[in-house]
Amino acid sequence: MKSKILLFAATAFAGMALTCCSTGNDAEITKSGLKKSDFVTTVDSVKTGLYVLTNEAGMEVCVTNYGGRIVSIMVPDRDGKLQDVVLGHDSIADYINIDGNFGALIGRYGNRINQGKFTLDSVTYQLPQNNFGHCLHGGPKGFHHSVWNANQVDNRTLELTHRSADGEAGFPGNLDVKVTYTLGDDNSLRINYSAVTDKPTIVNLTNHSYFNLSGDASQTILDEVVTFDADAFTPIDSTFMTSGEIRSVEGTPFDFRKGKKVGDDIEKDDKQLKNGLGYDHNMVLNTAGDISKVAASIYDERSGIKMEVLTDEPGIQFYVGNFLDGKVKGKKGIAYPRRSAICVETQHYPDSPNHDNYPSTVLRPGETYSSNCIYRFSVVK
Repeated sequence: MKSKILLFAATAFAGMALTCCSTGNDAEITKSGLKKSDFVTTVDSVKTGLYVLTNEAGMEVCVTNYGGRIVSIMVPDRDGKLQDVVLGHDSIADYINIDGNFGALIGRYGNRINQGKFTLDSVTYQLPQNNFGHCLHGGPKGFHHSVWNANQVDNRTLELTHRSADGEAGFPGNLDVKVTYTLGDDNSLRINYSAVTDKPTIVNLTNHSYFNLSGDASQTILDEVVTFDADAFTPIDSTFMTSGEIRSVEGTPFDFRKGKKVGDDIEKDDKQLKNGLGYDHNMVLNTAGDISKVAASIYDERSGIKMEVLTDEPGIQFYVGNFLDGKVKGKKGIAYPRRSAICVETQHYPDSPNHDNYPSTVLRPGETYSSNCIYRFSVVK
């Protein structure tokens, strides 16, 4: 884990109120067609809202502080027309009432922990078991259902803070978390995660945005071209749990080093694809924590939109919407079909607390957890 030995003022996180400065983005209707008033309610005595980021290039990102969710990302296609490239809902009521992780901040631990158990400093902790007996994404009431305190610094920057209490979902330590969304003029969306604790704990934060770069979420992503700078991946069993093995992608459907369409190999007779119902695996990156290197990319030939992923994390969970089934309706009333989105969740490996050969996710008092992700958009003519 990329932890720095720094004293961190936890009160700077816990005491921040829900505020929003004047940003010039006060229009009721966003470029993506969202109504700000549809995101205003109160959950757990905290007000929810919709926060809009814009840049000089005309790009727009909308975020709600309910779950810290990215609701829409509007980027230009090859014809200069803005397209919404993420799945989601157009009201806070749907986010609350429809189970799903569209665009959400995930924690305390993104991905799975085997049987919800881990041992730290000779103490065994039991977490909620909400997925095949495992703890997934911090349990059923993880950070994706928390209302974050929001401070919109300016047109391009949104700060979200949250305190996760000692013992919440079984995790030790009061954890003070800060997540900053920053929209750059190069059409990049940067997400910075930081956290401090007052007891030894584990942390693995990520964002669960569902991308469809065609701008048409009624279509599948099987023709989108994906590239990973990854020589290995972590295999899973039929309950989506890793064993600690790190396996070469050579000669497997998981070799995306030269780039290929999602659909090229997804129906091959391969045990790992059967276990994951398609791609739902952690890719072991070659980038060694260097955020200046492109770890992954997605390209849609229909729109010309390309997204590069840069991160200082050791892995990316690659998921292609295998569980979407057309029953959930999202923005504009679109029923999202199977495999209509790609998730590229920058993070540490699944079940790391139970595997000494995986990079550590332990955070101790006096250290600062830090993780960074950049989604950088461009157009291929």
